[in-house]
Amino acid sequence: MFSFRLFTTFLLPIIGFFLFGFQSGGFQLRKEDVRKAMGEMLGYHVEYKEFSPLIAKRSLKIFIEQFDPDKIYLLASEAKPYLEPRDEKIRTIIQNYYHDDLSEYEKINEIIQDSIVRAQRYRKELQSELIGNAEEPELGGGGGYVDYPRSEKELKDRIRRQLQRVLWVEKHASKLAALAPEQRKKIFALWERRFVRLENTYLRDFKTDHFLCMHVLKALAKSLDAHTSYYSPEEAHEMRTSLEKQFDGIGVVLRESIEGVVIHDMIKGGPAQRSGKINPGDLLVEVDGQNVINLPYEEVLKQLQGNGKGRILLGIRRSEVEAPEIIRIELKRERIVMQDDRVNYSFEPFGNGIIGKIDLPSFYESSDGSNCEIEMREAIRALKKQGNLIGLVLDMRENSGGFLNQAVKVAGLFVSSGIIVISKYAHGETQYLRDLDGRSYYAGPLVILTSKGSASAAEIVAQALQDYGTGIVVGDERTYGKGTIQYQTVTDSGATSFFKVTVGRYYTVSGRSTQIDGVQADLVVPTSYSGLAIGERYLEYPLKNDRIPSAYVDPLVDVDPRNKQWFQRNYLPTLQKKLSLWTQMLPRLQANSSYRLKQNKDFNLYLKAIEEEKNVRAFKQTAQQNWGIDDLQMIEAVNIVKDMAIIKPTRQETAFIQK
Repeated sequence: MFSFRLFTTFLLPIIGFFLFGFQSGGFQLRKEDVRKAMGEMLGYHVEYKEFSPLIAKRSLKIFIEQFDPDKIYLLASEAKPYLEPRDEKIRTIIQNYYHDDLSEYEKINEIIQDSIVRAQRYRKELQSELIGNAEEPELGGGGGYVDYPRSEKELKDRIRRQLQRVLWVEKHASKLAALAPEQRKKIFALWERRFVRLENTYLRDFKTDHFLCMHVLKALAKSLDAHTSYYSPEEAHEMRTSLEKQFDGIGVVLRESIEGVVIHDMIKGGPAQRSGKINPGDLLVEVDGQNVINLPYEEVLKQLQGNGKGRILLGIRRSEVEAPEIIRIELKRERIVMQDDRVNYSFEPFGNGIIGKIDLPSFYESSDGSNCEIEMREAIRALKKQGNLIGLVLDMRENSGGFLNQAVKVAGLFVSSGIIVISKYAHGETQYLRDLDGRSYYAGPLVILTSKGSASAAEIVAQALQDYGTGIVVGDERTYGKGTIQYQTVTDSGATSFFKVTVGRYYTVSGRSTQIDGVQADLVVPTSYSGLAIGERYLEYPLKNDRIPSAYVDPLVDVDPRNKQWFQRNYLPTLQKKLSLWTQMLPRLQANSSYRLKQNKDFNLYLKAIEEEKNVRAFKQTAQQNWGIDDLQMIEAVNIVKDMAIIKPTRQETAFIQK
């Protein structure tokens, strides 16, 4: 039985702009650490148990691609020997691996270093040219190339388009009518600092092997499957904050701009917001009395960390005031809960009661004992106090996963008792995760609102409730399609190596896996993700989909014989029956929904925009121009819940309702 904490998230949100007060403590990797950390991951992994030719070959490709994903540094002639390595090279890599020899990766790193020097030379030339160019920049180009450039001329042209894109992005971000030469200089200076941060982790002037080992470990981990990853201490801290939805700090979100480091936003309820003295857009000019205007962004962050001090003195200038004075604000660090990323609920009146709407953005669990299951229960209780809870929408469109145990507990709120997840691990071990309390907290009309962005733990809940028939799934045709479980060390305070590794596959009570296929919607109501090529099927090295026998009748095969009598007496009699009421109603629900959507002019504009726009940000801008900011999927989800409450079941349908 696994004793570690499992989670099923698939995205690592980039939240490094938060002021966490985290320090890595001089963590340095050595070459011998690579085999040690990789050995740990292989020991846990569901499929791969040794460093094989397949993993070695994949790692070369990933090592290159994680440096140059946009194909704007390396030439095809430089990348090809490692993208299509000879068998002899693979044998050498494997032999070297067991002697802590990373020489083959060092050879790639030398090629990367040369490409960086070349790119920096091209950027310097092209920036001078573009600063004096009066033409306004265009968005076209700048990335998404299929192949590496075949000549230096083609490479230089790609870098030119990249720089034009940089100008366009900053022009629109700063809402400038035109770009003067001085503004172009500032933009290129800002982006050059960003380029150099990445490039410096590969350049040869580092005295230790730390960054080489970090890049090798990241490539080796990703070679095992799409969701196995190795993290730096800084990345691990960010991920831990994302999972727990809380951190210690003053609650500001920073952004590096052409003028310096600015306050981009503030965390709701944090010290910065409560002070009432800081506004988004304020320029950060001092930290504890020290001028930070000309400091690199990473140095400003170090100053803000404050070496563990409980208070910090910020000096800011208002962006909208000419020659503003410095405003100094003292703030106290404290534990901040990210409320916008936790359970939220609302309702609207209907008939003699209300329709509840609960937004569940992730499956979080904090070290202080708070978690999403507790807050979900509180939300349901609060909605019931508002009036007769006729129907409920559970919104998981943006939910990318979280802790597995929380998914089991949340699904258990909507079933009496029974198996929620069946987990199969590397050595054939099968674990049944159950809801045991014998009661459901809500048993009325229920819509689970999903999208292609709903993944992992969100898919467990959606498919489990679909399996039992206690609710219907509405949204994109399918969800993301991640049906694997990871062991992670990022929430382990005693860990010295930070990674997540795929240890098993999960299945819901029907025996189905969401891997690759996702959860299929009962009623399709497209979201802004529907036109995008996202999901497990688009990742490199995903595990295959499979299936196991269903377990609606719990076999209790994993239960300790000493406890089996309790399960037989208290658990089996309350098992959730598989309901068919809502599935029997589906033809009528689908017909009603289809009619409403066809008659809805706003939704037709929305569908047209989905076809035209290929990224979510552009889509949302188009959306506001065409039909405002109404949440069309939520509106239709509420209408479907109303239909579920109004439509009277036929005699045949009534026979399937659980007594």
